[in-house]
Amino acid sequence: MKGSIISGAIHGFLSVALGAFAAHGLEDVLDDYGTGIWDTAVQYQMFHAAALILVGILMARPLFGDVKQLKVAMFCFNAGIFFFSGSLMVLALTGIKVLGAITPIGGVFFLIGWVMIILTAVKKA
Repeated sequence: MKGSIISGAIHGFLSVALGAFAAHGLEDVLDDYGTGIWDTAVQYQMFHAAALILVGILMARPLFGDVKQLKVAMFCFNAGIFFFSGSLMVLALTGIKVLGAITPIGGVFFLIGWVMIILTAVKKA
């Protein structure tokens, strides 16, 4: 499905752009702790950008037939990036520790997305 590939490419672009922005534009704003948090955010954004592209390829090539679970994976990876990476970036910029409570929601979305890919493959086997 084009939507998954497009969203993966957008997240990949943003991951590179936000990583470069932090390295060059936020070097005087972020301390070592904030930089580590930001780096984790862009790293997971890039991992799941690649996963979205993979899901799009799997959806376009009906290797597995039904793609409902892959659509769920696409939604979960996008939501995971928003909650996980987004909350970490805001935390790094603001230092508001309560935002760390939102991050695991994104992690759960990531896990569900990966489980959907596993279930899709097992279902076809």
